[in-house]
Amino acid sequence: MRKRRLPLAKAIVGGMIIAAAIPPAVYWGWDYAYAATTSSSLRSVSEMTSRLTGAMTNRRETITFTFEGKTANLKAQLQKAVDQAMASDPYLYYIVDSYGYSYRGSTRSAKVTIQVKYRETLEQTAFVNKRVKAAVKQMITPGMNPHQKVKAIHDWVVLQLKYDTSYRKYTAYEALQTGSAVCQGYSLLTYKLLLEAGIPNKIVEGTAKPEGGRSQSHAWNLVLLDGRWYHLDTTWDDPLPDKAGAVSTSYYMRTDAQLRRDHTWVKSYPATSESYPQTLSGLVKKGGKDTAVYRQLQTELQYGLYEEERVVSSAAGMVKLADIAAAKGDQSILFRYRGSTRQLEKDLQELYTLGLNKLSYSTTPFDNTGDLKVFVTWK
Repeated sequence: MRKRRLPLAKAIVGGMIIAAAIPPAVYWGWDYAYAATTSSSLRSVSEMTSRLTGAMTNRRETITFTFEGKTANLKAQLQKAVDQAMASDPYLYYIVDSYGYSYRGSTRSAKVTIQVKYRETLEQTAFVNKRVKAAVKQMITPGMNPHQKVKAIHDWVVLQLKYDTSYRKYTAYEALQTGSAVCQGYSLLTYKLLLEAGIPNKIVEGTAKPEGGRSQSHAWNLVLLDGRWYHLDTTWDDPLPDKAGAVSTSYYMRTDAQLRRDHTWVKSYPATSESYPQTLSGLVKKGGKDTAVYRQLQTELQYGLYEEERVVSSAAGMVKLADIAAAKGDQSILFRYRGSTRQLEKDLQELYTLGLNKLSYSTTPFDNTGDLKVFVTWK
């Protein structure tokens, strides 16, 4: 069962004169100095933005100031200032639960009040920062390159968390404190961990549609490696129901084309056309001190499935793989199959000739190739 995700839109607090529905914004950066503008009277959008950025970073719930200037356009200017303040840090943006604003005054001056409610307190964010630093120090060892760091962080998040089926836990704090969160908590924690490890990344907001289900609001990460941006969905790589020690990589470092099979987004994000398997293959061919590292990643990520010479299209090929695995004491095989589902079911029957018991299998589409990714187990 794939994860259900509640809407990401923020609630709006009513105001005395004006209350505007404020659409979601992406919020980049962190640790802005508070009160870049110390005067109680502000005269421009930039001054209002500076005041709001500092106050919200410090979790001020009530922000007041006097605006000096023509107030005929004040609503639009306030909207722009709020948008710009929230465009400063994706983490802060996603822990703002709701906000609204009001003003009262004359045509030349107005007293502005902005009310903000947060999902995470300043103390809770400090807790997140402390835990993130400790986790990264523990999981990232000296000499690790960025590719290894991303894999370590991805696996750590998936193993540490389980999906919150009550749909109440939205923050990285709740994720760390309780071990459970919805996609927003997964992506926020992943965002913090990657930044701490020196990996640039963004939070993507869109929708996702599980097979046979309907689209749900969703959030995940976009990671920059070697000049290329890849999608990373730690939520959808965590099995539901949770399985101890299980980590999927079906949504690990995906291109736009690969992810659009069941994810959609409207905002413009940086993209790459080169798949991550191609990237690792290129790094292996290039050689160097990290060649063994990239080969190991290829193995862990099962990228041998991308090699055309390893595609299975007959019962004979399937039997050969199972025979080799059984001889080594294994009880499963994973392969890429080229053929119809009906033909696959027919070919699988040949595995009984090996004397394998309690055969079972599962399939998923293999990228956009038309082939099937097949996992077979036996006792």
